[in-house]
Amino acid sequence: MDKKKKNIFVKGAIPPILVADSIAKHASKTDIGAHSIFLGQIRADQIDGKTVRAIEYTSYDDLALNKMSEIREAIFEKYDLTCMHIYHSIGTVLTGEICLFVFTSSGHRKAAIAACEEVVERIKNELPIWGKEIFEDDTHQWKVNR
Repeated sequence: MDKKKKNIFVKGAIPPILVADSIAKHASKTDIGAHSIFLGQIRADQIDGKTVRAIEYTSYDDLALNKMSEIREAIFEKYDLTCMHIYHSIGTVLTGEICLFVFTSSGHRKAAIAACEEVVERIKNELPIWGKEIFEDDTHQWKVNR
């Protein structure tokens, strides 16, 4: 993959060590004054008397990665960021596990926070990624973003 089309997908849950390593790697970047981090976690929602135990994510990879490249470019143009990292799970993620990690860095907090929030909203609204909610009784339904 070329530099602009970064692979954001991680098989299964996003490991906490990935989050910690991402933060630690920025300690030497002394022009950064703020980081904003969003971690999406699978909830054990109750739906029609059933409890969600996992979400299985699928995507149209090429289209999703192309769209993510467009979003990255737009966010870098709009905000004064030093860097941005995005990871989204593919496959099965159990309740309590992390499925989305967005990490934005800037010289100042307002840009980092606003960029992070916009990236999360755009991922949810624009990327062809689908979640199948799997219930404790092994039945399922396609997730509806609220």
